Amino acid sequence: MSLPPVVTPQQWQAARDELLVKEKAATRALDELAAQRRRLPMTPFDAARVFEGPDGTVSLRDLFDGRRQLVVYQMMDLGPDDYCSGCATFVDNVGHLAHLNARDTTFAVTSDMPMAQLAQYWRRMGWTAPVYSSRGNGFAADCGAGDGFGLSVFLREGDDVYRTYFTTARGVDRLLFQFNILDLTPFGRQEDWEDSPEGWPQTPPYTWWRLHDEYEATN
Repeated sequence: MSLPPVVTPQQWQAARDELLVKEKAATRALDELAAQRRRLPMTPFDAARVFEGPDGTVSLRDLFDGRRQLVVYQMMDLGPDDYCSGCATFVDNVGHLAHLNARDTTFAVTSDMPMAQLAQYWRRMGWTAPVYSSRGNGFAADCGAGDGFGLSVFLREGDDVYRTYFTTARGVDRLLFQFNILDLTPFGRQEDWEDSPEGWPQTPPYTWWRLHDEYEATN
């Protein structure tokens, strides 16, 4: 495997400055996309839809926890004996929610898994994000996730709830801490879809992902 070329500090700084121009352009492009996202139209959504929570049934309106904005991650249901390592990775990346709450925004996780299974899963993983079972209520399909995963955004105006945004696939994984950090490193994410120099360590996507308590058994 050939490593990056070794240059003088001055040559490194010149190359870094050249890349910085493109990084700043990308940042401005993301700012423009965010501005457009804030101006998307919205559509009514069933606020009375019922979920099962740790303490009983709740409505979608209840998931807002009194705030005006709600972000929901829909986790995949792979049956009673399996869990999606990608969805688990996303929830692993959820930080302290006080910062979102300070901006009138609530975050929650939903899944078609039964609540008892979700509760056991949360204890195993040590997660603290609010979680609710959407089993049988059609939420996954209506918000766009179907049998997969996705990130939905809702706005509450009084008792009315509106759907404002949805993304899935790469739109979700770009939010992940480890991917953003790995994208800064020489080897990147080390997945075979990436444009990397010949000989760089790479594996197929997803094959290396584990639940976080399973890595010790494989490393």
